[in-house]
Amino acid sequence: MDKLTQTAWLIPLFPLAAFLILTALGRSYRRVGVLIGIVGSFAAFLFSLFIVVDRLGANQVDYNYSIEWLAIGDYSLRIGFEITNLTTLMLAVVTLVSLLVQLYSAGYMKDDERITVFYGYVSLFTFSMLGLVLSDNLLSFYIFWELVGVCSFLLIGFWFTLPKARAAAKKAFIVTRVGDVGLLLAILLLFWYMPEHALDFTTIQSVFDGQSGAITNGITTLIALLLFVGAIGKSGQFPLHVWLPDAMEGPTPISALIHAATMVAAGVFLIARTFDIFQDSAAAMETIAYVGGFTAIFAATIALAQNDIKRILAYSTVSQLGYMMMALGLGSLTGGIFHLFTHAFFKALLFLGAGSIIHAVHTQNINEMGGLRSKMSVTTWTFAIGALALIGIPPFSGFWSKDLILSAAWETNPLLFGAGLAAAFLTALYMSRLFFLVFMGKPSAASMDAQESRAVMTLPLIVLAVLAAVSGFVETPWNGWLGTWLTDGSEEAHASGAVIAYSVAVGLLGIYIGWLAYGKRSISFAAWHERLPWLVRLLERGYYNDELYSAVIIKPLKLLGNVLLAFDTYVIGGIVRIAGAAVSTAGRAAARLQNGQAQTYSLAAAIGLVVLVAAIVGRRFLP
Repeated sequence: MDKLTQTAWLIPLFPLAAFLILTALGRSYRRVGVLIGIVGSFAAFLFSLFIVVDRLGANQVDYNYSIEWLAIGDYSLRIGFEITNLTTLMLAVVTLVSLLVQLYSAGYMKDDERITVFYGYVSLFTFSMLGLVLSDNLLSFYIFWELVGVCSFLLIGFWFTLPKARAAAKKAFIVTRVGDVGLLLAILLLFWYMPEHALDFTTIQSVFDGQSGAITNGITTLIALLLFVGAIGKSGQFPLHVWLPDAMEGPTPISALIHAATMVAAGVFLIARTFDIFQDSAAAMETIAYVGGFTAIFAATIALAQNDIKRILAYSTVSQLGYMMMALGLGSLTGGIFHLFTHAFFKALLFLGAGSIIHAVHTQNINEMGGLRSKMSVTTWTFAIGALALIGIPPFSGFWSKDLILSAAWETNPLLFGAGLAAAFLTALYMSRLFFLVFMGKPSAASMDAQESRAVMTLPLIVLAVLAAVSGFVETPWNGWLGTWLTDGSEEAHASGAVIAYSVAVGLLGIYIGWLAYGKRSISFAAWHERLPWLVRLLERGYYNDELYSAVIIKPLKLLGNVLLAFDTYVIGGIVRIAGAAVSTAGRAAARLQNGQAQTYSLAAAIGLVVLVAAIVGRRFLP
């Protein structure tokens, strides 16, 4: 094993060192702070790139190194890092996207007074995600998983003076905690049932892959479903998707980082990392597939009616994550991870492109934009490449990864294939609507003075556009390199000519309808607004998920809290106050007796004597 791979644990330390230095510097050293953050990410990316190159050869052996962390009696808990082809791929994606986001942020956030704090948070976020990727056991994985959640709270609420940003940060933190409870319970069950209470991924793989019978099928299914609950929270799957669109209140570079390579990717990565557990449970696999397929089409319909450019892309992310989950549930590890890989580039590109637009026109409403093609040529063309990759038009990257997922559904589940195809059509329609309204037509009032963004912002767009265009060629019908590399040849991915024809057809149809409605404007959807206003409102409000949760969960919990508060105040507190008053009254009475007057003491003695005599007589003569 190459010595470089053995020192992979150093990779997360570069952004961690940047975070510590930025924390020590404070807000004063703005330019130096930006440089430190970028250098930390660049060092991590460079190191990751070396490891990728080192592991590109065939028959690479996984490397694991751990040390004893805790010893309790005969039980020893070890902690360390593991390098596999899957973790190597994730290292490259996370570090590259983080580096490009930090370069972009040097222009986007340059006027923010807390820019050094921002770079510190991003560095800590990157460290947390890299630690999660490298973890060799579920306990350390969970620690970094929670740290990713803390960082997302800090970054979503970075502009904490805005009420919406504060609310979005709290919402993201609370909703994802619901999923985290499921992950924690799964870890506890694994600890209880695994031989020797092992939690490392290597042992988990050997136990479940070997079908040793050490864990029953019922417990396996329960563990798998609880792991999936954790993934649902982090990766924004129905019904815990509600935090993700609101997370758009954070700075746009953070939207790109969260949606492309870090937080939302963690849930998909968790399932891939523990895939052997899921493969041992047909019920769990079906659950993942159907939840993913439903989420893909569910979120795509909501994106159709959104007017905020970032919220459209947010619901698009939820939909694409549904594709990834569907692929994993159908047994296609290659399809799920391949789509995660390509999605990281074209979704980061789209979010950063949206940030370039917002930076120029100072609005997020696509109905207030228009004609930016003549004002912002670099942003226009790079955004177009990202949109075509997302829609799945050949030869852009999303075409290859999406069709691999649809091919898996075509072979095993016609219903999910139909759902995936419908989601592909809706994706083409809402992205066409976005593109034609923003870039085509006459410049709006907001777009009149728009100018192309600075080079520090457009350079990451160009790099991501190139990756969005070519990264799909690592796995094609005539070149299955990525699948072979990821699974050591154990999984064969097949593309179907019929699937390619169907997916390209629905993609082009969606673009054509979008062009007719929002480019050429020869057809109008205004009739839908007039005839079915309830449907439009339903989609605009995201099927009233927030209102439903408020009525079913939040308000009852608040009512219960008020009842418990009243009980504590008036019952528990009343008892305490009565007891205190009784003691106080007795104390005052005793104090009045101890006044130093002989007649008072004589009267008290006489009363006591009378009471004593009455007690004795009563005891003697009364039955």
